[in-house]
Amino acid sequence: MNHATVTSVQLSRALSALGINFIMGSDGRPTSLRKQPARLLAALAASDEARLRLSLIPLFLQHPEFAAYVPQAAELLAPPARLTLECYYSAAVWLGQEQQILLPDLLSRELGIIVTNDPVENLRRLAQRHAELSGIKINWLGTYQHAAQVWLKGQEFQRTTA
Repeated sequence: MNHATVTSVQLSRALSALGINFIMGSDGRPTSLRKQPARLLAALAASDEARLRLSLIPLFLQHPEFAAYVPQAAELLAPPARLTLECYYSAAVWLGQEQQILLPDLLSRELGIIVTNDPVENLRRLAQRHAELSGIKINWLGTYQHAAQVWLKGQEFQRTTA
């Protein structure tokens, strides 16, 4: 699959159609991507834009049913984008536990993470492993937490304006 054929506008529209307001600037027009979950996940993970890649976390938190498409999406991806999908999905697993959102732990073994009963510790271990596997030494833990905080603020805003 050529992910370059999916534009950032199409991805933003699909996210908006799914109620994910993590990305601003969608014009609200419909897109068929929301009806193709594996393709949407793969295109987000392979996006050149960090904000679109990071939107995977809020997408999984708001739509835990998308977990079923992670293996299929991963098969569509080259190693760097696959790692993004796997790590952001795993981050959503442990961030979701704080919100009583239960996502199955599909990837900790594959990523080489020894899971504990503490979701915060699991996130720390994931962040360290993400840095090791990607070779990118940024604050992955803060990145994961930022995505969840923005999503939570959006959820609160939707509740207060509904």
